[in-house]
Amino acid sequence: MVAAAIDLQKISKNFGSLVALHPTELTVSKGEYVLVIGANGAGKTTLLRLVAGVSRPSGGRVFICGKNLRTNAENRAKIGLLTHHSMLYEDLTAEENLRFYSQLYCIKEKDLKIEHSLELMDLNRWRHRKVSGFSRGMRQRLSIARAIIHNPSVLLLDEPYSGLDPTTRETLQKLLLELKTHGHTFLMATHRLEDAAPLADRVIVIETGQIIVDEPWQGSASELAKLFESRKERTL
Repeated sequence: MVAAAIDLQKISKNFGSLVALHPTELTVSKGEYVLVIGANGAGKTTLLRLVAGVSRPSGGRVFICGKNLRTNAENRAKIGLLTHHSMLYEDLTAEENLRFYSQLYCIKEKDLKIEHSLELMDLNRWRHRKVSGFSRGMRQRLSIARAIIHNPSVLLLDEPYSGLDPTTRETLQKLLLELKTHGHTFLMATHRLEDAAPLADRVIVIETGQIIVDEPWQGSASELAKLFESRKERTL
């Protein structure tokens, strides 16, 4: 039996008396593209951070490709994470940031990977500029390059389209479609339903730290928006 790419077993997160995520069960198969939607503060980012292993759960266990993330830390190399925090080093250039992460992941043919990533996200002309001088959109493009440079099998994306111009959004969309074709697994949180809906195999709606909808998806962005709005009305 093939292990799930992501398997959450009663995972939860508390901040003192505040419950950010109630005990949650979630299984994502390899190659599946799961879209997570919900209002700001619903628990989407908390969920992604727990799956990535950058936040320790208050309860439950996270399995990535069949292995407990807590006891098999090396499995984090299978994960590519993009969050609101860029995870970039301000005093390093774009190229130096990518070189650091390529060394961190022990990537072979580092120079080729770096060249490809810079070209892919249209950052080659700014490769020697420090990140501290980057615009919001440039930072986001470099963050995407950082998140995929080690060819992770699981991609966790929190508002990946944020700060991108239309041309770069189109480039990202083509990249995600290509990665999906090659069997990568996705867990994406975004408000840009018009971009996300065509990619999704499944949609999850999260509200006040609980999954209230989890179902297959093949609909349009407008249908997805209606689903989200209808669930919001039921919880008011």
